[in-house]
Order: sequence, then C-alpha cells, then structure tokens
Amino acid sequence: MSRLDVTETFHGISLPGHLHTQDSLNYATQFQFKDSDTLIVSYPKSGTTWMQEMVTLIFSHGDPTPSQTLPNWARAPWLEQYYCPHVLSSSQGPRILTTHLPYHTLAPALRGSKAKVIYIARNPRDVAVSYYHFHNMAKFLPEPGSFEEFLSNFLNGKVHYGSWFDHVKGWTDPKKNIENFFFITYEEMCKDLQGSLQRVSGFLQCTLLEEEINCAQKQCSFNSMRDNTMVNYTLVSQEIMDHSCGKFMRKGKTGDWKNTLYEHQSHVFDAVYEAHMQDSHLRSTWTNTDV
Repeated sequence: MSRLDVTETFHGISLPGHLHTQDSLNYATQFQFKDSDTLIVSYPKSGTTWMQEMVTLIFSHGDPTPSQTLPNWARAPWLEQYYCPHVLSSSQGPRILTTHLPYHTLAPALRGSKAKVIYIARNPRDVAVSYYHFHNMAKFLPEPGSFEEFLSNFLNGKVHYGSWFDHVKGWTDPKKNIENFFFITYEEMCKDLQGSLQRVSGFLQCTLLEEEINCAQKQCSFNSMRDNTMVNYTLVSQEIMDHSCGKFMRKGKTGDWKNTLYEHQSHVFDAVYEAHMQDSHLRSTWTNTDV
C-alpha cells in the first residue's frame, strides 16, 4: 500500500493516506478495547517510539528480545492504521496499542473501558522542529516548505494530525472520562529515565526488579534505540522514508528548538501558546525558557 500522495480527512483532521483509510479510521473509533489493553497516545514527534520501547520492556521484565526481534509497529500497532487488525489477530498476551488520534474520536470507544491509557506530551516548540525534519524524510507527508512556512501551519493546526494544542488539551482535560489515565512528559523521561520506567511500570501494575529496571533502561536509551533496526525505521524503504534526508532518531534532546527558532518566531510562538493554553492546567508546563 503506497498512496503516498493521498490525504485522508477524518473528523476534521488530515492524515496521510499511505497508512490510513476511511475504513481503518472507522475501525479505530469503533474498536472493542479489552480491560487488559494499554493504549499509548501522543501527538507525532512527542516520544511515541520511546514509550513503545518502555512499555515493551516493562511487559518483558527487561528482556530485550521482543524489542530486538520485532519492529515496534508489530509490537505496538497504531490503532488507526490499516494493518492493525492483522497484527492483533496473531497477538498474544496483553495488547499494546498506539494512536495519534485526538481524544474526541476515541472517547466513545474508551467509555466504560478499564484499558490503561498513557499520554506522552512534549514541549511544542521541540515538536514543531522535530516534525519539520520528519516531513523532509517522510515521503507520505506533504512537502513542508521553509521552516517559517511550516511553523505557521503548525501553529494554525494546518498540518497532518491537526492542532497540537487541541490534541494535548483534549486528552488532558480533567473532565475526560477515562478510568485509568497516566500522563508523562518527554522532558521528564529525559531528566529521569529510570524514575519514569518505575512510574510507568507501577501504573501498568507490572513491578520490575532492580536488575530488570536496569536492563530496560539500557535498552531504551536513545543510543540503543538509534542503533536498533526494530526501532529506527531503517527497515522502511527509501521510497517511503528517505534516510538520506535525515534520521528518524535525530537528536533525542530537549530544548533543541533554541537552535532553530529565530527571536521573532519564538515571540509569535509564545503569543499563540498563551492564547491556546490559557484555559489549560498545562499552561505553565512548557515555557519559552525550557531546555
């Protein structure tokens, strides 16, 4: 399935037709969650791959075999992508699922479920920079143009997967009806990976021994993931991801936006952020001084 130039529109957001169809998107909204499911939720380029590794390693009690032998999309398939039903048909044990969809699209399916939901969020300034670089290598995403143009589209929610602001506010709204919800930031994971693993394992009710935590921490370090073909997307053909234009695992740092945004762009970002986040309890989570 190529469809590299196809865009699907669903519930008001645009998505790449390469992996999404109307059927696959409807499948996601009508999905029958099991209470034993774990759903990883994020806006693109917010630490999704990292969390997939962490959850895989927690459930394997630090055994690196699954993360070294199965691509992450086979271990934690995207619920809204066309291949998900096929992967789940042969899955065993607790299911790990991934989604980039906004809350309102999955809320009906999650209502009444005891499935565990992990939401990972990242400083939107770093998201914008990382997402721009990803557009330059991912042939299933539109040409980004200049960074100035892309940043304007990002701030206005005119990029694939829609508005970052709407996404993070929708999933973190205290009034959402999710029984088992866990929130963590990319920055927390960078600052304290071991502590983050312990917190996530506690939420998943899968307690790890000290040696298991150490093994998991080593395997899901940035350097290990960057060199792991099951994680770094080098298994994907050049036609779909042109690795000569950049690496999927690029830097894995926080605050890299300061090396990209000019002062006037940073001021515009601050104004838009303030306008969108003034009614969110996450308003002060990311400031323009964050590194």
